[in-house]
Amino acid sequence: MAEVQVKEDGGKGGKVRSKKQNTRVDMTPMVDLGFLLITFFMFTTTFSKPNVMDLGLPAKPKENQKPPDTEIKLSNSISLLLGRDNKIFWHQQDNTTLTDQNLNETTFDREGIRKVIEDAKNRAADKTKFTVIIKPTDDAVYKNFVDILDEMAITKSEQYGVTDVKPWEKAIYEKKVGPAPATK
Repeated sequence: MAEVQVKEDGGKGGKVRSKKQNTRVDMTPMVDLGFLLITFFMFTTTFSKPNVMDLGLPAKPKENQKPPDTEIKLSNSISLLLGRDNKIFWHQQDNTTLTDQNLNETTFDREGIRKVIEDAKNRAADKTKFTVIIKPTDDAVYKNFVDILDEMAITKSEQYGVTDVKPWEKAIYEKKVGPAPATK
């Protein structure tokens, strides 16, 4: 709003005086419009639920309870090494028998790791104690880790663990795929 001029006829010479009035802008409609827009966008937005992964963790042993035996026999287990470039390796060897020839490479599809896990489970000496040991290397990506956890659910492998790659496994892995690329 601009200045309002009022013409006054005063007695002396008919001078025109301008009278200034304070301008006032009513912000109520603007605030109403703002709240209507906020409400509209809130109701039309689809809220995404966070993705949650359910992990079954063992219960803590009681004070006087003996901790369970954690030794896993090679015949009842398989070790999976998650490597770089979406590669996955597996073995059922110990530190004295593992070589780059028996560190086997497979893929993340149905005919790859799923078949390897099912075959190892069928060959296990005690199928109730069959355990999958997942060992992501420093080169592995998070997507591959989630994929292998999905395979645990698909193959109904309820006993699995995540641990670090042992130094003797890392040496064989690097011999097989080459040393890790230098980072800047």
